Amino acid sequence: MAALKKSWLNNFLVWRAKHISQRQFIYILSILVGFTSGLGAVVLKNLTHFFQHLLEGNLVRYYHNAFYFVFPIIGLTIVYLIIKYVIRNKVSHGIPSTLFAISKMKGIMRKYQMFGSILTAPITVGFGGSVGLEGPTVATGAAISSNISRMFHVNQTTRNLLIGCAAAGAMSSIFKAPIAAIIFAIEVFSLDLTMASMLPLLLASISGIITSYFFFGSDVLLPFKIEDEFIISDVPFFIVLGLFAGLTSIYFTEVYERIQKLFDKIGSPIKRLLFGGVAIGILIYLVPPLYGEGFDVINNLLLGSPEKVLENNIFNLDLSEIWVVIALLAGLVFFKIIACALTFGAGGVGGIFAPTLFMGSIMGNCIAKVINSIGIFPYPISESNFTLVGMAGLMAGVLHAPLTAIFLIAEVTGGYELFIPLMVTSAISYSITKYVHPHSVYNMELGRKGELITHDKDHAVLTLMDIDKVIEDNFIPIYPEMNLGEIVHQAVVKSNRNIFPVIDKEDNTLLGIILLDDIRPIMFDQKLYKEVMAADIMNTPPDIIELDQDKMTDIMEKFQSSGAWNLPVIKEGKYIGFISKSKLLTAYRRKLINLTS
Repeated sequence: MAALKKSWLNNFLVWRAKHISQRQFIYILSILVGFTSGLGAVVLKNLTHFFQHLLEGNLVRYYHNAFYFVFPIIGLTIVYLIIKYVIRNKVSHGIPSTLFAISKMKGIMRKYQMFGSILTAPITVGFGGSVGLEGPTVATGAAISSNISRMFHVNQTTRNLLIGCAAAGAMSSIFKAPIAAIIFAIEVFSLDLTMASMLPLLLASISGIITSYFFFGSDVLLPFKIEDEFIISDVPFFIVLGLFAGLTSIYFTEVYERIQKLFDKIGSPIKRLLFGGVAIGILIYLVPPLYGEGFDVINNLLLGSPEKVLENNIFNLDLSEIWVVIALLAGLVFFKIIACALTFGAGGVGGIFAPTLFMGSIMGNCIAKVINSIGIFPYPISESNFTLVGMAGLMAGVLHAPLTAIFLIAEVTGGYELFIPLMVTSAISYSITKYVHPHSVYNMELGRKGELITHDKDHAVLTLMDIDKVIEDNFIPIYPEMNLGEIVHQAVVKSNRNIFPVIDKEDNTLLGIILLDDIRPIMFDQKLYKEVMAADIMNTPPDIIELDQDKMTDIMEKFQSSGAWNLPVIKEGKYIGFISKSKLLTAYRRKLINLTS
């Protein structure tokens, strides 16, 4: 069977090479990737709705709210068992794992990642985990895209482009916002906006949204149309909203990071499950709106019905009092990220896109209610508009994707009436958050390590370069106990290089280097052949490259600061070889050509 498959594939690849150009083939693959990503979104959404309807709709409605406490623990336990005994691999958070694959794995994602999120994310969210499905959907599409790319033997640059196409197709399918989906792929995955990349992204986005329409019809996550028009005099209020969005984004990032570090200290996954599961169960029992993604909460706020969101509060507070409503809504903003981080810490699988929209909508609604309740302004501001713009503001800050935020809200509302406030709020929020946190939640860990692909072309090229491919090992080693005569006859005569590593014969430790220029004045004086030893004439190298520690950017910096043309490479103190500046620059040039072609 395997031989038949291989034969069929080889025949197809030969036929493709003869009849279809590389660019046309990329277009075809982008359509295929968009369709598969859209299909992945459909499966994830339907499975999640099935679990939510089965559990929340019946058990909670007809029995008791205490099930809000039980469901997350059950769901997280099932996810743990699936990961341990079915998948047998770690299922990472969606978009961070995809970014890691692009930056460090040459766009290669393992096969289990195609179904890992499908098996775990719907259970996490359906059983009440306070996370979203957007990240797992993107990861599923990206993994399928990566494996399709490997099957058809496309290069690394095309593979990364198709992963971006998968992200565009997934987001387009989820939100029915094809333009925002393209911008999302460009902003988050740092793709170059060229004609070579634009058309595949466009085709993938179209394929994703058509797939969504085919299975879901015209249903959308945020079925809201703008009714209140934008008034230019409201700009100062939107500036205030931008400031609060920036501060809330910082709070989001700080809480998320600290809770993740707390769980990292808990070694046992069982202990993480018990601690996180009980904590999230208690939190959702006390604050039921934190259950699941929370898009029903957003829609109720947009419709001006906050009482539907807050009616299940355990304190039985009077919701006719506006300040009580404001306080309860502010509590949702405060606790949502805690619930989200606890879900991740306990082993749940999901994304932060939906929690960001959740917190942003409530924050915007809260600020509008506060402004209107103060009563010192001549006219009330639109709470629904502030709810929408608040989502964009927090998305711009937390995800570091201001353009995605602007176009997403503009597209899902069916118009661009709020374009100015969206731009104002998103720009302010992004600027504040970027100043405090240079990297988003998605790429925080990769950014700290310098392993993140960015729009900085030099940095992107260096990150994608493979250090192993520029190491040269055709240097004849010299041992410290060798005399000048042995150096001349055993090394200099036989070598076509002008540099020689001096290493320990027993453990291969690098002790120093000898340059041909160092021995040229004495190499013909036979009187010195037995008197001069290698240990006497070796020098300390101007710098050393450590294979497991130094990134390509560090290597470039070492060549720049030392002025050397060759630097030795070691691994755990052991000599490996040399890297020459000329070979490094040649490899850089080739990678740059491949990246931009």
